[in-house]
Amino acid sequence: MAAKFLGQFLLERGVITAPQLLAAIEAQRASNPLLGELAVRQGMLDQAQARRIQQRQRVEDRRFGDIALEMGVLDQAQLAILLDAQKAGRKLLGEVLLEQGVVDPARLEAELAQHRADQEQARHALDAELATHPLGGLASRAIGVCARLFPRMLGSQCLPAEALAPGDLDDWACVAHVRVQGAKPMSIGLATDLDTARALACALLNIEPARCDDALALDALGEMVNVVMGYLVRDVMTEDDTAYRALPPDTTVPAATLAADRERSLAIGMGSQLGAFVLVVARPV
Repeated sequence: MAAKFLGQFLLERGVITAPQLLAAIEAQRASNPLLGELAVRQGMLDQAQARRIQQRQRVEDRRFGDIALEMGVLDQAQLAILLDAQKAGRKLLGEVLLEQGVVDPARLEAELAQHRADQEQARHALDAELATHPLGGLASRAIGVCARLFPRMLGSQCLPAEALAPGDLDDWACVAHVRVQGAKPMSIGLATDLDTARALACALLNIEPARCDDALALDALGEMVNVVMGYLVRDVMTEDDTAYRALPPDTTVPAATLAADRERSLAIGMGSQLGAFVLVVARPV
């Protein structure tokens, strides 16, 4: 069983329709803007300032507010106002569905209970796989990196769904991976279908879908895996392993090939609000 976001869970169970889910997601996103969006909306920052802070976030893995304070573009009082406003307006998907009259309270409560049970079962299955696999620790760190970066880079959350076998990876057409050379060599890859690759690229580059062709989508996937690699290397690197060399992103190797050696690789199916993707970690020979 794979972990799923509540919206996907309700959609697959026939509780809501795809248009209803899209409408609820849009309403939820509007209720929970990123701090930079909120600061621009309230006139505390301009677009250029917010963009510079977001660019630094990708490199430094720090909170938006901390960087804004350091740059002197926000003060503590302004940051407190923004955080309070963000917290006050935030809505859960279930709340939005209730407000929109899509489900009634009793049905939502029952579905939430089933969703929690399924999530717990999926989490235990994945935890067991990670606990017994030689690369379980590395995969856990990579999952954590994606969980931190996706909201900042793409405005979308992500969650681990399940461990995948090489035979499950044949249909993921868009793949990018980076090989890291050093005392502890590793490979980090992301794989998606074309629609998700386009959605990820549009979110990353902040462009309209009409401006994103297949080549740009693949290039953006390579940029994403490059960023993930940078954070992951920093997370796992020790004082005795301070030198490493990352090769340029490679988009020619299929996901099934990257994960073919099950003792030296691990593929994790991931869910996001922009579409499903696969995270692959490996220790090259």
